This record gives sequence, structure tokens and C-alpha cells, in this order.
Amino acid sequence: MGRVKAPPALLALLLLSACGQQEQAPLEAQRISLDDARHTPPVPLQSPETSDASWSVTGNGQAIDFGAPGDKPMITLACRLRDTPVQVRIIRHVTTRPGEQAIFPVLGNGTISRFKVDAALHEGEWRWEGAIPAADPMLDVFTGTHEIEATLPGGGTVMMGGSRIPGEFITWCRAGGQVKRAEAAEAAEAAEESAAKPVATSSAAPAR
Repeated sequence: MGRVKAPPALLALLLLSACGQQEQAPLEAQRISLDDARHTPPVPLQSPETSDASWSVTGNGQAIDFGAPGDKPMITLACRLRDTPVQVRIIRHVTTRPGEQAIFPVLGNGTISRFKVDAALHEGEWRWEGAIPAADPMLDVFTGTHEIEATLPGGGTVMMGGSRIPGEFITWCRAGGQVKRAEAAEAAEAAEESAAKPVATSSAAPAR
């Protein structure tokens, strides 16, 4: 008994049905290495609140921190007097990972400076650091009394109010001096402004 040939229309229908079943088959699992997973770009940080932040001299007098009282500093300028030539180390206190590099733009006092910073390990934590000779004109961005804006890619923007402390610190690091004079002067000015403010009085009648 000979084979019965299926009509062409029926063959086409069977082929389409087979294709549909293949498309609905579950996909094979894909393997992803742990190294690829670890290198997922981090979520960019928001710019920190700096309304209560200010510059202050560290205990050893060799650096100044910008940050809010009692909190971890956001930016540090440290003078390396033992280096030849004398160096200023710029530290942005944001967690990073080994081997990373970035450009850290700082704008202020009529100057735009771009500092190279690298991931550096300090007390078990990776942070951004860069070093530059104290005589380098790029540090002039800190030597004024106007607002300073420092932006780290992925680390937000730090807005620093006008202050004499960073300028005097850079001058001290370059040629010697006492940066604490600027800190004391600003503290005295703040006290004078506070004393000059009128004391609010209540208009309510005293209780009898």
C-alpha cells in the first residue's frame, strides 16, 4: 500500500506549529562571572548638604578639613612638608575601589583647576586622593574668599562657602605661617555677628 502524500497546506500548518513550540521552549541559563558582577557601575551619590559645613584645622595643624561639626569631613587639604618639593594632598572622602582614577574639577576665586585623583587605601577604606606640589598655580583656586565648588564624577558636588582658611593654609604650606589665625578671626567675626543680632522679645502680657 503506497504512502499517502499530505496536502501542501497541511505540511505548512505542521511546520508553523513546530516553530511555535520551539519559540516557547525555555531559554538556557546564562553564566555570569563574579568579576563581571562586581564591576557593575555604582549608583551616583547625591551632592552633600553643606549649609552647616565649614573649614577647620586638624589637631596636628598639618591639614584642614571641610565638613559639618561632628561629622566625617568631605574634603581635606593636607600639607606634606617632608616631601621634596613640598606637596599638598587633596582628599575627597568618598568610597571608591582599587585601581580607579578620576579628574576632580574645582571652581572658585576666578580659577578652574582639574586635579588628578586615584583610589588610595587609608585605615581599611578606599578613598580618592591626589597630590600636587604646593607651588603649583592650580592650588590658587583655594586662595580666595569666594565660594568654591568641587565636583567628583559619581560623588556629587561639594559647595564650600567663602573662607580665608584654605587660602592661608596654602600660603602657610608654601612659605610658612599660622593658618590658625584665619580660623580664630572667622570665629571672632561669627561671635560679633551673633552678638549684633537683636534679641527677640515676646509681646504677650505677663501672666498674673
